[in-house]
Amino acid sequence: MNRELIVNVTQSEISIALIEDKQLVELNTESPKSNFSVGDIYLGTVKKIMPGLNAAFVNIGSEKDAFIHYLDLGENFATMKRLVADIAKRGATPNFENTRREEELNKEGKIETALAVGQPIVVQIVKEAISTKGPRLTSDISLAGRHVVLVPLSNKISISQKIRSNVEKRRLKAIAQNLLPPNYGLIIRTAAVDKSAAEIEEDIASLIAKWESVLEKMRTQPNPSLLAGEM
Repeated sequence: MNRELIVNVTQSEISIALIEDKQLVELNTESPKSNFSVGDIYLGTVKKIMPGLNAAFVNIGSEKDAFIHYLDLGENFATMKRLVADIAKRGATPNFENTRREEELNKEGKIETALAVGQPIVVQIVKEAISTKGPRLTSDISLAGRHVVLVPLSNKISISQKIRSNVEKRRLKAIAQNLLPPNYGLIIRTAAVDKSAAEIEEDIASLIAKWESVLEKMRTQPNPSLLAGEM
């Protein structure tokens, strides 16, 4: 018996055909993005509160509801929560740089004081689904670029510990301070060493544009939905 396995990959699907003696005996097709990727940002819906775990399950469209712990909400969660609610209520994308900050999240707090069933929530995947467990989430959103990582709603500039030169650290921090708009923080990656201010500015501008696209999609797309893929 002559057997052939033929695989055809396109942007929309992957097809695998088993041929025996020139006859098709089996055909399987699947989406190339069958798994949810770490870094993807979603507008999800809180499905279940688990006080005993101080956590919640969130529907982001995966087969199994995703999981978020209270401590993974992030210190700026109250501001993010109000931002999402304002976008839903007003049907308009806000001026993010003028967003008023709420008090930072109490690290000793309880999940039921922060979330409610049916509430929309912006989340990012930090761990993909495994076996019977859904993806692990955070609401402390970050967007990774080539030289920097942009952190919306932060006001901190951090520098990779792998950068040893104090002179270079001061140079990079000064560049970041001059370029960052209000309500954005930054993590400067090792790859930023010896890069010009123009190169870093281009990276920051690209990431800010991505975040603004996320904000726009919050207004226009239903939840659950993908807001940005593979950050």
